[in-house]
Amino acid sequence: MIKNIGYIAGLLLLLVACQPSEQKQESKRPNFLFVLVDDQSPFDLKQYDPNSILETPTIDRLASGGMVIESARHMGSMNGAVCTPSRHMIMTGRTLWHLPPSAEFQKQTDPHPLDTMSLPAIFNRAGYKTMRTCKKGNSYPGANRQFAVVKDATKRGGTEESGSAWHAQQVLDYLGERETAGEDDPFMIYFGFSHPHDTRNGTPELLAKYGATNHKDKETIPAANPKQPPLQDNYLQAHPFHHGHPELRDEERVSGVWKRRDENTVRNELGREYACSENIDSQMAKVLARLEQMGELDNTYIIYTSDHGMAIGRHGLQGKQNLYEHTWRVPFIVSGPGIQPGQRAEGNIYLLDVLPTLCDLAGIDIPETVEGVSFKPVLMGQKETVREVQYGVYCGGTKPGMRSVRQGDWKLIKYDVMDGAVRETQLFNLAENPNEYLPEHGKEGEMLTDLADNPKYADKLKEMEALLLKQMIAHDDPYRLWDQNSTL
Repeated sequence: MIKNIGYIAGLLLLLVACQPSEQKQESKRPNFLFVLVDDQSPFDLKQYDPNSILETPTIDRLASGGMVIESARHMGSMNGAVCTPSRHMIMTGRTLWHLPPSAEFQKQTDPHPLDTMSLPAIFNRAGYKTMRTCKKGNSYPGANRQFAVVKDATKRGGTEESGSAWHAQQVLDYLGERETAGEDDPFMIYFGFSHPHDTRNGTPELLAKYGATNHKDKETIPAANPKQPPLQDNYLQAHPFHHGHPELRDEERVSGVWKRRDENTVRNELGREYACSENIDSQMAKVLARLEQMGELDNTYIIYTSDHGMAIGRHGLQGKQNLYEHTWRVPFIVSGPGIQPGQRAEGNIYLLDVLPTLCDLAGIDIPETVEGVSFKPVLMGQKETVREVQYGVYCGGTKPGMRSVRQGDWKLIKYDVMDGAVRETQLFNLAENPNEYLPEHGKEGEMLTDLADNPKYADKLKEMEALLLKQMIAHDDPYRLWDQNSTL
């Protein structure tokens, strides 16, 4: 009997001794470092274009240690400042036409119910410590105010204080303060950069590396330099028809480019873009090294993406106000607990899926206001995609604007702009024509062009146009194109 009592007492003591460590293990929630760059095409990166000369060793390590999402897209914009609705979608998990008014009317920043259902507010309530650094403006002020610590400034210069290093320093300072205070609560850090958005004033050493200069003279073109990035395969000197947004800043007034699309100008601007992007990579390296030193890196999800892509000479365009792949798609790379290294997945995600996914990874209930879906199953290797169809919009210029839809290998873009003067339809097979070559590119091969006028693909065109209308209706698109019926 005494033996049994001793055995039971010993067992109870063992259970009590184990209990705290089990609770501590259960309470060890993951951290999040969400890295958002401003205006970057996925095809700038070797992870999406192996021929790119841009060197980003930190991003490459992130990819090799985690997952690259092939098909990540922003849904689109009703605003010439495409980053504004994009960042609203990231913060709220809402689709384009269901965003707060500040997504379209940037000065209308009165408090809105969705402000308190945004990413920082949700993570605050869940016991996370939230911090943000990013550019000022063209964002979602109502959500940005919800972060416990905010260190925002627009930094697009070429020095430590005026460029990307400033944003990194804010994160490093915050991590240092956490360590000094012995902070145990998990963190959600929104690590935003002001680059590579123009004006792309890179650091002198990186500009030299990519053969670029901060060209400021409208009367001359920059000098050619063999170190500059080569023109992309889908470069054109001019887009074959008007893009539909008269006097658009990105196409007419970007310093160093303006309306020019000659080889010297485009290659120089690509060099500036790459210089800014490599500097971002270097700043990320500092933060990741600090997390590793603190013992936090292995328990931190790191998400790298952009608010949208960019043209910079592709298809004869400069800006972000189009729906070609270089601009509609965004880079998206994730590493962290449970994600197997070296994976790639199609994904078919939108940026508006970020919020529900981060909630899912953190074990936080996804709010009912969210319309995106969690792609945690994709990150964990359980699914390849979270949706079959993706819908895209640009109507920041003349209305109704541009619309796109993609399903499988097929993609449709339609343009209804300039008061009906420009009405165009494009059909691409992305498996055969990933660069979306147009007749103006002069490529040989039946599939290496726009197929909308090819009678062999008339049925596919009809199918994709019906699919586009279905998506427009499903997402409460307030417009219809010239050849669409209002109902199915």
